[in-house]
Amino acid sequence: MKTFRIVGVPEHFNLPFRILAKEQPFEKEGIHIEWIEESRGSGQMSQMLKNSEAEMALLLTESFFKEIDQGNQFKLVGFHVKSPLIWGVHTRPDFPYDDLKSITNPQFLVSRMGSGSHLMALVLAEKMNWSPEKLHFEIVGNLDGAKDAFQKGSNGLFLWEKYTTSPEVKKGNMIRLDEIPSPWPCFVMVASEKALNEFSEIAIKVRNQIYSIVQSLKTQADLINTISKAYTLDLEDVNQWLLQTSWSDNNQISRIELEKIFKDLIHFGIISRKPEISDFALVEGLKILD
Repeated sequence: MKTFRIVGVPEHFNLPFRILAKEQPFEKEGIHIEWIEESRGSGQMSQMLKNSEAEMALLLTESFFKEIDQGNQFKLVGFHVKSPLIWGVHTRPDFPYDDLKSITNPQFLVSRMGSGSHLMALVLAEKMNWSPEKLHFEIVGNLDGAKDAFQKGSNGLFLWEKYTTSPEVKKGNMIRLDEIPSPWPCFVMVASEKALNEFSEIAIKVRNQIYSIVQSLKTQADLINTISKAYTLDLEDVNQWLLQTSWSDNNQISRIELEKIFKDLIHFGIISRKPEISDFALVEGLKILD
């Protein structure tokens, strides 16, 4: 029996992968799916791919292309969520300012340098016209690390998916000053080239099975209740999230869409150049449009 390890954040976006691990559809073929939840974000999951601690990861799009720009040997197997991620901008409850415009020397709490919380801080900084030289970053690991920093009086700003943080905002553990959507589709399925040398067919099968699960979820009458119970979220929050979110359900990739992603990533200084599709994609398993 071979084990195919997949890592993703413990958030509602990844419900299809929890279902995949529960159903184990490939065991008759000698393939066991191991689902690993990692709260420290894309930077940590990228490290797990490099360390051969996982074969596939669900990375934020910006973090994936940052890894490619730095020369890391990852391949895009398919998009996972094609809608933008809505990032909340959070800080401690007694933060001295009521809005972002009043901040002159921004400090950021990030899960890891190169993570989505770090890269989206750069996007926010440009929107607010904050000088890159004035930005300060403190690594806190994850949401719990940010909560600890706030309790100790940190004036840092912490960017994290707004519905995941919603329970903490409602409890008064943090406040949300603003929100900002990512300018690109938010999650991609990624495998290391080393893993693909052994598991390329399995990776494609896993992706196709996830797309099948997604198609089934779209017709599930009690999906809101299912997500609410699985991730301890309010029903209304889940309803609003579903209205804003679109899981991918096919292996099509648009060149036009990729060009826009690259243009935005270069503009925000996240990548230095436009990569070729063959540099980052498992092209034999994808349908390239345009």
